[in-house]
This record gives sequence, structure tokens and C-alpha cells, in this order.
Amino acid sequence: MSTWDRDAIDLVEPGFIEFARGGTGQFGFIAVHGALDCRPAERDGRVGVEFTWDGDTEGDQVSGRGWATLVDDVTVEGHLFFHQGDDSSFRAKPFTSTD
Repeated sequence: MSTWDRDAIDLVEPGFIEFARGGTGQFGFIAVHGALDCRPAERDGRVGVEFTWDGDTEGDQVSGRGWATLVDDVTVEGHLFFHQGDDSSFRAKPFTSTD
């Protein structure tokens, strides 16, 4: 994420964003957790989604919007916006198990 460093992003748990079937998903970073409502969208010729989200940070309700596009077979990049607050670009790849 462009706005926060890795130590902050992984404060409570490893930062993540997950897109699920049926237009849903979720994300978590720092102390923020959100549920996604996704819609298919193309951006700059790339397959992607636009989404709104609703969640909480330390018990306070927060919401916003964002988008993500598929860069290659395993990488997505996008931008996450808090309603009337911060925003950050992000780049994500699948978790790899260390087991």
C-alpha cells in the first residue's frame, strides 16, 4: 500500500484483500476490516472490479469505495478510498503457505 508501511499494514494480521464469487469479498489491514460489494469493470483495457465497502476500525464504522485490476495471472493492483478520509493504492499477490 502506498500510504502505510508494511509494519502498520500487518499490525493485527497479515494485510489482505479477497475477491470471492458472487460479487463479494473482504479485506483487512492495520485495524480495519471491510466487506466488499463488487461489480465487474474494465480499466485501461484490463479485467477488474469496482467496489464499495463497509466495515469497522477499532469499533468505529467506516466505508468507502475502490477498484482493482488484474495485472497478470497472480497480481492485482488498485486503489482503496475511505469515505471522507484517507486513500491508498495497493498491489496484492496470493498468499503462499509456509507450512
